[in-house]
Amino acid sequence: MSTVIQLKKVTKSYGGAAALDAVDFALPDNAYISLLGPSGSGKTMLLRVIAGFEEPDSGSILFHGNRLDGVAPHDRGIGFVFQNFALFPHLSVGENVAFGLRNRKVDPVTDVRVLARRVQDMLTLVGLKGFDDRAVTQISGGQRQRVALARTLVTEPKLVLLDEPLGALDANLRGRMRTELKAIRERCGVTFLHVTGSESEALAMGDLVLVLDAGRIAQAASSDAIYNRPASAAVARYLNCYNLFAGAVVDDAFIGPAGRFPLNASRRKAPQPAYAIRYDRVSIRPQDAAKFDDEVRIEADFIASEYSGAAVNSFFALDDGHVFEVESHLSHARPPALVEKDRYALVWKKEDALVFG
Repeated sequence: MSTVIQLKKVTKSYGGAAALDAVDFALPDNAYISLLGPSGSGKTMLLRVIAGFEEPDSGSILFHGNRLDGVAPHDRGIGFVFQNFALFPHLSVGENVAFGLRNRKVDPVTDVRVLARRVQDMLTLVGLKGFDDRAVTQISGGQRQRVALARTLVTEPKLVLLDEPLGALDANLRGRMRTELKAIRERCGVTFLHVTGSESEALAMGDLVLVLDAGRIAQAASSDAIYNRPASAAVARYLNCYNLFAGAVVDDAFIGPAGRFPLNASRRKAPQPAYAIRYDRVSIRPQDAAKFDDEVRIEADFIASEYSGAAVNSFFALDDGHVFEVESHLSHARPPALVEKDRYALVWKKEDALVFG
């Protein structure tokens, strides 16, 4: 598979701090890429550097093998969809989509019939056929998002950058737009780089998921690998589905404030030692229940539960004050009725844990 864009040791400081710290990655052509990271990790800065709105302090960016140093944003062949859509409120849907073609610096489209045909083709592609005369102030959030995407795609970019494109939409619409964005990308055959702070969105949409941590790529892998085999405790934390313990590996055990956990055979190299167990790998048992040899057990006091439809998430207070979470899928079995402040055994298999360091 060919590479559409490659970053080599790209560094960018902002306000005296490194927003991007020697970022290295290459993106394949014709793919949907998710970029996941918490607020302040450098996600938007990375997009701005690729788009040309910011210049890196050092390093290089190659787009289809050509360096982008000093190339103006409008000359890069890279599209950008902003979180707030950035539509022109005084222009109709069709005029918004036509704007980039009519006003671009190189080879602007001036033939009215050609312009109208290109706009109609793009509106059909994004599912807005017949909307060209509508005011952008009179359509829904999801429709405005598709107008913004059409305005970008009509100029035929080789790469499209999306800065949290679903962030301004309500929960139901976000779910529908995930499917629509993937379908539109497949029809266009270009690479989308989709920035998000939502772990579920990143995993659902990305053929490849990049996790950004403190200005560096902490992991680049498939959704399955990111979810089941995070490369570090930081990546596991961003997924919001792992209980994490601090401590140290000593001989055949992980020892920390929560106790001594026997280790399985696998261990991941990581800058900081940590022990992780996914919420849905833990079972809740009575305090006096037996433990098998291949299991790890701790005790905790029940705090509360949250019902989310398909699952129940139960929260427990450990003796060191930390909160431990258990996710029980209702398709398996309804979790036992739990009594607030009562003590329970939380049990998981050794091989289900991830050990870093």
